[in-house]
Amino acid sequence: MTKKIVITGIGATSPLGGTAADSWSALLAGESGTSTLDHEWVARTQLPVTFAAQARVPSVDVLARHETKRLDPSSQFALIAGREAWADAGSPEADPERLAVDWATGIGGVWTLLDAWDTLRERGPRRVLPMTVPMLMPNGPGAAIGMDLHARAGITTVVSACASSTESLVNAYNRLQAGLADIVIAGGSEAAIHPLPIASFAAMQALSKRNDDPATASRPYDITRDGFVLGEGAAALVVETEEHAKARGARIYAELLGGAVTSDAYHITAPDPDGTAAARAMITAIRNADASLADVSHINAHATSTPVGDIAEYNALRCVFGDLLDGIPVSATKASTGHLLGGAGAIEALFTVLALAKRMAPPTINLLNQDPSIPLDVVTMPRTLPSGDLLAISNSFGFGGHNAVVAFRSV
Repeated sequence: MTKKIVITGIGATSPLGGTAADSWSALLAGESGTSTLDHEWVARTQLPVTFAAQARVPSVDVLARHETKRLDPSSQFALIAGREAWADAGSPEADPERLAVDWATGIGGVWTLLDAWDTLRERGPRRVLPMTVPMLMPNGPGAAIGMDLHARAGITTVVSACASSTESLVNAYNRLQAGLADIVIAGGSEAAIHPLPIASFAAMQALSKRNDDPATASRPYDITRDGFVLGEGAAALVVETEEHAKARGARIYAELLGGAVTSDAYHITAPDPDGTAAARAMITAIRNADASLADVSHINAHATSTPVGDIAEYNALRCVFGDLLDGIPVSATKASTGHLLGGAGAIEALFTVLALAKRMAPPTINLLNQDPSIPLDVVTMPRTLPSGDLLAISNSFGFGGHNAVVAFRSV
């Protein structure tokens, strides 16, 4: 028997705000989380890209000192978002044996790893911290949440590049359907604003180079788009069976209808230009939701602002929806947040949930001259969504050809 799975709590720390509510408000206000980096290492390393979308509220302003000392920034962000989501869900008195974590990251503890390498080279092995491995491992963020909330039904980490945290939501849904837990904290985090990732992404021509105007650098679908903006942060969603949520009197934001995961098997960085596998992920997600294409009322697109990626996703969308696509409002929220890599799917799923709960599609900023080869109905100002039953999907696609899509329904 298929169970209803619902979202009962949300949390975030992002380039737009230190909480989910603040991030949502800034998103609706059309703010950009991107700014020039003021770290000394930007000039010292002669980076070709000098801006990024940093978390608006530093972790040190939120966490205890011992937590910031013993956790990589990716785990710090995870803990902040996870705690907020748990409190937002009412801090349920959950059976630890029925509480699980499905978390995600694209890179993991890159700051810890590279700082430790510098220490080893410059000061020798005795100066390397004993907590280095626990801090750098990709499952560290999920483990931090799991230990904080005493989740003993399992802690799983997904590492599927930029599709990671959308896949974690699909896994959470499947875990609950299988009866392996009653509540799952799902989401993703990333903290990769470091010279090496920036230099590497820039070398492959993936990043925007608008150093003179960083706030408008992320411009999905614009004819002048030239790459994505690296972002950081985390988002968490408390996912549980409707039966469990109602038994404890929980507020419900939206229903999670499941999703789908596919792969291109095409290229390690470039998407399949035909979008065939991405289209199959969308179709399967909608089919798994027991819905039709005509039921989809809103799309939060992956839309990284890269010349190739935006067109590939459009081709996939057109393949799926045909002429129906012309009537579906599309939001591309990376224009405001930058690209959180492994955390992107989670923050965008959170925005999709709020779009349904608030009946408001968030805007896509910086779109001044829409690419005529991508004729989407892009939301550029907050747009009221219709009353009645609404269904929305959120797309994520990542290096390695990973495709993940989740579907939500209003309640």
